[in-house]
Amino acid sequence: MTSLSHYAKTLLDQELSVKQVRQFDRLTDLLLEWNKRMNLTAITDQREIAVMHYLDALTLKRVLPLADGRRLIDVGAGAGFPGLPLAIAYPRLQVTLMDSTAKKLRFIDQACSDLGLKNARSLHARAEDAGRDKRHREAYDFVVARAVGRLPALSEYTLPLAKLGGQAVAMKGRSAYEETNAAAKAIDRLGGELFTIEELQLPTLDNPRYLVVIDKVKPTPRRYPRKAGVPSRQPIL
Repeated sequence: MTSLSHYAKTLLDQELSVKQVRQFDRLTDLLLEWNKRMNLTAITDQREIAVMHYLDALTLKRVLPLADGRRLIDVGAGAGFPGLPLAIAYPRLQVTLMDSTAKKLRFIDQACSDLGLKNARSLHARAEDAGRDKRHREAYDFVVARAVGRLPALSEYTLPLAKLGGQAVAMKGRSAYEETNAAAKAIDRLGGELFTIEELQLPTLDNPRYLVVIDKVKPTPRRYPRKAGVPSRQPIL
C-alpha cells in the first residue's frame, strides 16, 4: 500500500501510520476475497482499489474537519466506501455505514471486526426511513454519499440526517455542476445552502472528481424525507 501512503501524503498532507497501512492492506484482501462470492466492486486491481476507493474517500479531508471526533454517516455505503477508509484514517471519527442491502452490511461488519474498527458500525435502513427516525434525523455532523443517485433526490436522502450547522457532501463526477443547478430548489427546501464545489484530480484518472458541499442552515421541514422510493421517482425540482 506504498502508493496510497505516498498519494495521501503528497495530495492531502495525510500521514498514515504503519497500523493504518496494514489495515488498508487487510481491507483489500477482504474485499477481493468476498468479491468472489458477491458483487461488491468491479475494481479488482489493487492499485486501482487504493486510488478509486481509498484515496477517493480520503479526499473528504479537503472539505471536512474529520479529525475532530464528530459523527459521520455514509449514505448508501455499498461495500463500505467512503466510510471504511475514513474510519481507518480517523480513529476518533464516529462512522455509521448505512445501506439497504443486508449482504453488503455483512461484509462491512466483517471488515470492522477484522480490522478492529471500534469507531464504525453498520445500519440496515433506507435513507428515507432513517431520515424520519428520531435516532438519526438531524443527528450527524457530516452526511456523505458516493454513487447514490442524482443530487435532486440525493439531497432528500442526506440533508434530513444532517444536524443544524452540519454538512452534507455529495461525491460526484463530471455532472457535478449540472446536478447542483438542478438541485437548487431541493437544497433550499430541505434546509441546505450550497457552500462550495471542490474539484479534485486523483492520480491515474483522466477526469476530475468533485465534492459538492452543502451547509445545513435551517431545520428540514417535517414532511421530508417522503416515503421510500418517492424522492427518486418525484425529485424536488
